[in-house]
Amino acid sequence: MIPAKPAPPAPSTTPAASAFEAFDQLATMVALVRADGRCLQANSALENTVGMSRRSLQRGSIFDWLPDPGQLRETLMLVADNQVATSRFDAQLKRLSAGGSELPVHVIVNQTEVPDQVLVEIIEIEQQTRLDREERTHGLAQANKELVRNLAHEIKNPLGGIRGAAQLLAMELTSRELTEYTRVIIQEADRLQVLVDRLLAPHRRPHVVVDVNIHEVCERVRSLILAEYPRGLEVARDYDISLPEFRGDREQLIQAVLNIAHNATQVMVDRIVDGDARLVLRTRVARQVTFGRQRFRLALELHIEDNGPGVPEAIRDRIFHPLVSGREGGSGLGLTLAQTFVQQHNGTIECDSVPGRTVFKILIPLP
Repeated sequence: MIPAKPAPPAPSTTPAASAFEAFDQLATMVALVRADGRCLQANSALENTVGMSRRSLQRGSIFDWLPDPGQLRETLMLVADNQVATSRFDAQLKRLSAGGSELPVHVIVNQTEVPDQVLVEIIEIEQQTRLDREERTHGLAQANKELVRNLAHEIKNPLGGIRGAAQLLAMELTSRELTEYTRVIIQEADRLQVLVDRLLAPHRRPHVVVDVNIHEVCERVRSLILAEYPRGLEVARDYDISLPEFRGDREQLIQAVLNIAHNATQVMVDRIVDGDARLVLRTRVARQVTFGRQRFRLALELHIEDNGPGVPEAIRDRIFHPLVSGREGGSGLGLTLAQTFVQQHNGTIECDSVPGRTVFKILIPLP
């Protein structure tokens, strides 16, 4: 009888693990598994998409990642037994990072040179669609910024003339009733001036670059929100303390996160009154991610999540456009400014919203 082989060393020290590191450069998800479903290795793309650490993935089974693993179970056995060399099928992948939502994927199962070990490649069906959408969003954001900047400059000059003329007129009038009209003109001109200044601010404000700790940014935002809503709102933290500092404009990032958090609280007024409103600030390290047409080894992933009513479907695709607001009285500039500030850090921002759960995800490259 052949004696049982000793247990292999930890995955991070095996030659197989070293060879598998090359798969971390791929945008598609790859896992090395046994025929019984036990995960031996997983690459960064899989780790990021599923929302579990590599260590957790390697302690579990690939069957846990699919809501209906029957076809995968059968395919692994066929490939491991050399009945077929490769097989592919469509399936759904669980995403713990997105509240357990399911992602349509294409699964490819291949033989390896090692008996009882199978290579599984998982391709996100919507991956190309998302990249195309990011590219369109980036182009549209640049066009919007140029349009807004030009429009603001066109408004600024005549606005000063209107205000000056109203002031001169007020000095000539003796009727209290008529001076009330000039007061309204001056007040509205001042209000529009503030709006124009906010539109122009991101473009003319200097970029003050310092070492930024994202958790200090989150804590500052958290304290400001809780000062405004001391009761009825829970602001939960879910931080990855291993995140390194990075170079950036601390004040811009505080303003970006604060704008998103403020938007969330303003639509959760009813929940705040009921005492069950919840806002979550969550940080993670994303590895080998692609956004803005570039691939980054490491990136900060910041989620701002709320349990509000969600973004109205009618404006869901336009929420980052200037002057688009989902609530009455809103300026429609908060999210536009947040997007501008994030993009000035070579990052990207996106929103996933359904009634009862809205998540804004910010990605910023790390050194």
